[in-house]
Amino acid sequence: MIFLKPIFKYILILAFFELIVLFIGFLIISKFNLNLHFNDIAILSVVFTLITFITLLIFFRGQKKRPDSQTMHTIVSLSLKFLIEMMLAVFWFIIAKKAGLSSVILFFVLYLTFTLFSLGVILKTLKNKSL
Repeated sequence: MIFLKPIFKYILILAFFELIVLFIGFLIISKFNLNLHFNDIAILSVVFTLITFITLLIFFRGQKKRPDSQTMHTIVSLSLKFLIEMMLAVFWFIIAKKAGLSSVILFFVLYLTFTLFSLGVILKTLKNKSL
């Protein structure tokens, strides 16, 4: 069994997770007659993957610091994730004018999916090593 540092392990899992999301999105679009394009799913999922990657990078960087710095890195990573995703929502709905029902549902499903992934990683890490 190969033992990887936690950040590399979770980055590989995140990349695999991204591929699964793209595959499922492709299957849904090809199976059902939805008002969605694969480009929308691909763009949003890649952006959410990058945001999750940045969040995990900041979080795991903080895990190597002193306990008071660990708390600050955790708060900063989650706050930055929230702010970047809110800017993405403004860009997606107002600037790109993707305000159709299918685009709104797609955005929030992907938001929920990647938020649950990042929170799961953070909570699993904190279970073993508390703040």
